[in-house]
Amino acid sequence: MGTAGTSTDATVGERRQLINVAYRLLGSLAEAEDAVQEAYARWYALPTGRQEEIVSPGAWLTTVTGRICLDVLGSARARRERYVGAWLPEPLPDRTERGHGSGADPADQMVLDESVGMAFLVVLESMTPAERVAFVLHDVFRYPFAEIAGILRRTPAACKQLAASARRRVRAARAPAPAPAAQADLVRQVKEAWAAKDIAALVDLLDPAAVMTADGGGRAGAALRPVEGGERIARYMAGIAEKAPGLELLERSVNGAPGLVAQRAGVVLTVAAFDLAEGRVARIWVVRNPEKLRWWSRRE
Repeated sequence: MGTAGTSTDATVGERRQLINVAYRLLGSLAEAEDAVQEAYARWYALPTGRQEEIVSPGAWLTTVTGRICLDVLGSARARRERYVGAWLPEPLPDRTERGHGSGADPADQMVLDESVGMAFLVVLESMTPAERVAFVLHDVFRYPFAEIAGILRRTPAACKQLAASARRRVRAARAPAPAPAAQADLVRQVKEAWAAKDIAALVDLLDPAAVMTADGGGRAGAALRPVEGGERIARYMAGIAEKAPGLELLERSVNGAPGLVAQRAGVVLTVAAFDLAEGRVARIWVVRNPEKLRWWSRRE
């Protein structure tokens, strides 16, 4: 997991990996950054002699970060019960669409692959904290169960069972993804129909059983409950477009997949991610909470 040694470089070099692990565990870049910073604070608080005893600082930091994330996940249920409306993972922009960053920001250090897709992260939210940690560390990052056991304070066999249970959830929820070009084309059609307030065209693009979930966090207007059914979603989307003149719709990568962004005067107000199945839109996740969009409007 890490590089042997006790130099500062040996620990600082682990930050990118830790941010990627923590985001997948927590679904929040802000919370991931806090968890990693806390892990580093604990490392630097160790006496020099204790640091020198640690063969792999990276492994130590991963263990500590994992335990911090586990604690955060354990308290998340209570916090999200107080959350206004639905809670969705924090959407990630593609680095190339944020301008030229220094690489110091956590958003610049994210590896965008299928393990950060919005559909995947939403499935992770349905898992117990222990399942999520075991599954993400083993199936996504290929850490052995012997090391995961040290994080969860369980036996390797128990961790293996947790990962297997989580894996079944993922398989049950995932549908075959269309080719990237097909995804981009369908999202483009949604954008055009949405901008034109063309309800009939939107209905054709949406699965009849489609579901739209919005996250405003009480800080931006959003439906408090999921909108279900293709026709209802189409009318809801057209209503939004009617009430928000001046919004510019842009095709953007959202968590590594084709998505849409609505902005006004260069400020991103809405990020939409899509789950597509059999040539239609099956799920739409709309994030409007400005606290979750801070990485989208920043330019270096």
